[in-house]
Amino acid sequence: MKIKFCSNFFIEILLISLPFSVFSQSTDIVIQDIKFESQGITLAGSVLIPKNPLAAVVIVHGSDPVKREMEFAKRMAKAGIAVLTYDKRGVGESGGIYVGPSVGTNNIDTTNLNLLSHDANSAVNTFRTYWKGKKMPIGLVGFSQAGWIIPMAANKNSHVAFMVLFSCPTITTLEQLRFQFYTNGNNRFWENHTEEDAREHTKNDPDKYQFVATDPKISLNKLSIPVLWLFGEKDIQIPVKLCIEQLNTFKVQGKPFEYTLFSRLGHNTVSDHDTAPFDISIQWIKQKTLNIKKAKDSK
Repeated sequence: MKIKFCSNFFIEILLISLPFSVFSQSTDIVIQDIKFESQGITLAGSVLIPKNPLAAVVIVHGSDPVKREMEFAKRMAKAGIAVLTYDKRGVGESGGIYVGPSVGTNNIDTTNLNLLSHDANSAVNTFRTYWKGKKMPIGLVGFSQAGWIIPMAANKNSHVAFMVLFSCPTITTLEQLRFQFYTNGNNRFWENHTEEDAREHTKNDPDKYQFVATDPKISLNKLSIPVLWLFGEKDIQIPVKLCIEQLNTFKVQGKPFEYTLFSRLGHNTVSDHDTAPFDISIQWIKQKTLNIKKAKDSK
């Protein structure tokens, strides 16, 4: 696979008391059921703790009604990263209401995205209780729609030390919808369309929905923590090159944001069939958390 590396670009609860309920344990990873409070409802999830973890992350969902991301969490735990993953609001064992459909005003309305960012924030605060007295950097890792949610959550919580974003937009919610409607799920879209075509429609197409757009650049502009984006150049859900262009505008600000572009991948950059994005994200997390720990030790 041809991979384009663009690093160092622009931008570099309450915990409800439960008995220690381990439903899976090995010599390397302990998995525990947890519940925590967020905005008046109870969310359910799992904590995966490997032996001698190097860092900790909270996983944030994309737009679909998804339960806790156990398979992805296990992959991370096996690589030495502790993980908290939870059932999305209104899904699985979590309370509240899942706001759908997957594409539409109510799912990516600013009110819903902000609510989901509170959930991620509460998850981080919950996970912090596991590391009292330890210098354990906690980050946020997410997919797709999480590109709007995670920056909002990080602005709410100064304990978020880094972010990793798989196929996440840096454009507004309305711009993303315009592009998605234009590609219309056609996996061969890029064989018959140019970047100029996509950019024109993304910027100027009439909106099918009328609502206040969420612009992730507002939240990103306030952050100074390390961030890594992983993009697939064949993506038909988000206009990747336009997203990268938006990221590059932060370069003059000295933001510690980076990205990697995979020329043959689409929106799914966490596939088991191609481990390069996942492997790169793990190495990046380990390097950044090592730097964070060294910086804290030097103070």
